[in-house]
Amino acid sequence: MKNTLLRWSDALYSACIWLSGGSIFLMSLIIPWGIFARYVLGTGSQWPEPISILLMVVFTFLGAAAAYRAGAHIAVAMVTDRLPRSVRQVTAYVVHALMVVVALFMAFYGSKLCMETWGQNIGEIPWMPVGATYLPVPLGGFLTLIFIVEHLVFGSQHARAIVTFDHAATEPEAI
Repeated sequence: MKNTLLRWSDALYSACIWLSGGSIFLMSLIIPWGIFARYVLGTGSQWPEPISILLMVVFTFLGAAAAYRAGAHIAVAMVTDRLPRSVRQVTAYVVHALMVVVALFMAFYGSKLCMETWGQNIGEIPWMPVGATYLPVPLGGFLTLIFIVEHLVFGSQHARAIVTFDHAATEPEAI
């Protein structure tokens, strides 16, 4: 059961990384097109800016969830590194508790924001509801919450072996 949950968590983590990276990649293609269309072709396209903003929102919230799981989130450790070990452990749990509050806030109020703005359309992209542009907020909050619970139950991902399946073997092997 534990390995199954960790594999699911690893898959969510990989999806966050790939979606975040894909967002940055697409932005690096769309923004130059917008500049080229405006200044070279003289026919400024309406869609590059709102799509780029949406991709930045995807990158920010899904990337933040992945960064939290990887332990690469913004952390000011100057003070906590100098504390006694027992106090450091307590402060780590306080940080996780505060992150649970933030993740629940994002998931709950982000969902409300999506539902309340779903009937509105973006002027430059009339087929896209405004609520769809806010979907990364509750999704990022929910994924962050999953990664927090994973960390509290199973410990940091850095303290465990990565579990993979060899196609010829039926048992998981640690690498």
